[in-house]
Amino acid sequence: MAGKPVIITVDDEPHVLNAIARDLQAKYRDDYRIVQAGSGQEALDAVGKFTRRGTPVALFVVDQRMPGMTGIEFLAEALKLCPNSKRVLLTAYADTDAAITSINTIDLDYYLLKPWDPPEERLYPVLDDLLDDWRANNPPASVGIRVAGTLWSPTTHAVKDFLARSQIPYQWLDIEKDTSALALVETTADGNRRLPVVFLPDGDVLTCPDLHELAVRIGLRAPPQAPFYDLLVIGAGPAGLAAAVYGASEGLRTAVVEREVPGGQAGTSSRIENYLGFPHGISGADLARRAVTQAKRLGAEILGPQEVTQIRVEDSYKIVTLDDGSELRSRALVLATGVEARTLGIPGEERLLGASVYYGAAVSEAVSYSDCRVVVVGGANSAGQGAMFLSRYAAEVTILVRGASLSRSMSRYLIDQIEQTPNITVRPHAQVTRLTGEERLTSITVRDVVSGAEETLPADAMFVFIGAVPGSSVVRELIELDDHGFILTGQDLIRDGRRPRGWKPRRDPFIQETSVPGIFAAGDVRRDVMRRVASAVGQGAISVSLVHQYLDTV
Repeated sequence: MAGKPVIITVDDEPHVLNAIARDLQAKYRDDYRIVQAGSGQEALDAVGKFTRRGTPVALFVVDQRMPGMTGIEFLAEALKLCPNSKRVLLTAYADTDAAITSINTIDLDYYLLKPWDPPEERLYPVLDDLLDDWRANNPPASVGIRVAGTLWSPTTHAVKDFLARSQIPYQWLDIEKDTSALALVETTADGNRRLPVVFLPDGDVLTCPDLHELAVRIGLRAPPQAPFYDLLVIGAGPAGLAAAVYGASEGLRTAVVEREVPGGQAGTSSRIENYLGFPHGISGADLARRAVTQAKRLGAEILGPQEVTQIRVEDSYKIVTLDDGSELRSRALVLATGVEARTLGIPGEERLLGASVYYGAAVSEAVSYSDCRVVVVGGANSAGQGAMFLSRYAAEVTILVRGASLSRSMSRYLIDQIEQTPNITVRPHAQVTRLTGEERLTSITVRDVVSGAEETLPADAMFVFIGAVPGSSVVRELIELDDHGFILTGQDLIRDGRRPRGWKPRRDPFIQETSVPGIFAAGDVRRDVMRRVASAVGQGAISVSLVHQYLDTV
C-alpha cells in the first residue's frame, strides 16, 4: 500500500521545524502524512524510501538557510526523484532574491517569508492552492476509469487528451507493453478490436467511444437547467470563462456552451508564465479548472461537451441550437469561440495525426516519449512553452522555426530558458516538407528556406504550434467577418460613416459588438486583437459591461 501522500518539511532549527510541522498537522493530517527532517540529507534519505515504496510526495516545505545543503540545493536533488511534487521555500527577507531566481532554476512554486503567522492568512491559502493543483495533476494509482489502447491510436489519444484536459483521473493501460491489459481488451473486443477500450467504475465497457458519449457516461455532460438565459457564452476559453464569471457575479443568468474541454487553445498550454499573479507560471488546464470552479460557484452553468450547430435571431432574442437538436434562448450572446490549430498540409500528416503527430503540447502523451527524439514546429510562445515541457522527458528536443531566430515571435524569458536547456536545439530557416512512417513517425524531411537544401531528421514524435484559424464557421452567414474569417466588431463595422447593413439601433455598435445588435465577440476570434491570455480575459470581462449597456437599450 502506498499510503497517504506525504508532506515533507525540512529545517535545521528544531523550534522552527516543530512550529511548521505543528501547523501542517493541524490542517492537513487527515489527508497527508507530515514528515519532519532536520537536514537536507536526512530529508533526501526519506524521499528515497518513499519513492521505493511508491508513496507520493505531494509537497516540500523547506528552509533556505541550512548548513551543508541549502534549501535550493536540496530541492534540486529531491526533484530528480519527485519531479511532480510542489515546492515551497521558507526564507528570510534577505534571501528573497535567491528565492526568485530559483523559480526558474528549480521551478519553485512559492516562497514564504518567516514568520508565517497567522497560518490561516499567510500559510494555509498558499498550500491549499498548491495541493489542489497537485491532486488535480497526480491522480491516485487506483482510479475508477481505465483506458486501454496503444500510443499509436489516434482515437486513443483523443480519449486520453479529453480526460487529461478535463482533469479526470484515469489509469492508462498500454496493450503493447502490458500483456494483462491486452488479454483484458481481447476478452471484451468480440473479435473486433477497436481502440481505445474504456473500463468504467460501474463495470461497463465503452469501445472506441465518441467524446460526447464518454462525457455523458462519466458525468461531465449535464443538461441545461433552463431554456432561457440573460447571457449565453459560446466557448469556454479564457475569454468565455471570464465572461461567465463576470456575467454570473453581476446577476445575469449565464450559461457557457463548450464543444470540447474548457480552456480553449490556452488550455493545451503546458505552462503560461506571463499571466499576472502566477510568478511560477500555471498550466492552461489548471487555469481553466480554477476559472470553471469560480464561474460555477458564482452561478454560471458550464454546458459541454456540446457543439453549437446554428445561431439565429428572432426579434431581440438569440436562439442557439445544440448538436442534440435542443435550443437555448437568450437576451444577449458572447462569441468566444477562439481559434483552431492550423495544419501543416504536408504528406503523411493526416495519417499520423494523433499517432506521434500532435497539435499543441499534448500533455497527456509527453511522458510516453521519455528518452525519445521529439520535434517542435513553431516559433511563438506556445512552441517555446511546449518545448520546455517536453524537455523534461525527451532525450532531444529540436525546435524548427522558419525565421532567422526566435526573437521575432517569442518572449525573451522563454528564449533565455531554451538557451539554458541543454537538450533543446533550435534550427532556424527550417520548414517541414514530409513526414515518414506508417503507424508512427520515424523521420521528417526539413527544407532550408534560404538555401533550398533538404535533410532527413530522425524523429519519434512531432508537436506543431504554427498558428491558428478563427472558429467562426457557425456564424459565417449571420454576422460580418473579415477575409480571413475573424469577427468584425465596433468601429471596424463602420464604413464611410455608415453602420452595418440591417443595423437598427440609433447608435454605433459597441466596441465588441458584432454586426447583429446584442451579439458580442471576445478573445482570439475577433479581428486584429492581441492574442494573449490576459487580453482574452480582459475582453471577456468588458463584454459583460457592454451586455449590460445593450440590455438597458432594449
